[in-house]
Amino acid sequence: MDSSATPGLVLRSHSGVVFRFDPGALCLELLTTGGPGEFRRYEVLHEPADLAAWAARSRLTPTPALEITPEEVTDARLLRDALFRIAIARTRGEPPAPEDLDTVNEAAARPPLAPAVGPDGERRWAGPADGARLIATVARDAVELLTGPFAERIRTCASDNCSLIYVDTSRPGRRRWCSMEHCGNRQKVRALRARRSTEHRPDVSRESE
Repeated sequence: MDSSATPGLVLRSHSGVVFRFDPGALCLELLTTGGPGEFRRYEVLHEPADLAAWAARSRLTPTPALEITPEEVTDARLLRDALFRIAIARTRGEPPAPEDLDTVNEAAARPPLAPAVGPDGERRWAGPADGARLIATVARDAVELLTGPFAERIRTCASDNCSLIYVDTSRPGRRRWCSMEHCGNRQKVRALRARRSTEHRPDVSRESE
């Protein structure tokens, strides 16, 4: 799983709040672009430029100069939707659908982006960089996640109105929120208001004595 110095995507909530969300894996970053069923309304992958823009925001650094076709955008959406369903199944302790696993495995079997070391010691990309190789790279990252030590730590944000999916890579394994800047902070505010409300509530039992 690739990582950068500052992993995570900058997202904007429905209320306009901007926050950083680190799902912990490249393949899970793709899930922020839309999804199957009810998540179709969040679709942002409509044309090649959209997929290239996602790659530029992702932890796949440095961003390769990608040549993407409309057909590859369709393939990216198919992979994303399969990954979405697999991840949800994991969070529920259910087996993933065989056809979704086939979609991931078929994409992972294709040639991925090829990393290389540049003269300056920095990572670069060697050979062709197209949408098919980008999709294969994401699919292989998914295989690593789903077969690795954190496969059982794929979770959905604990907020009742947030569906962001992440893998908890923290040592204690107690991450509950998509982001402490967003849902975590909102929960802190709610808890504080609840405590203050309790503290200022009159003791009815004593007043009735």
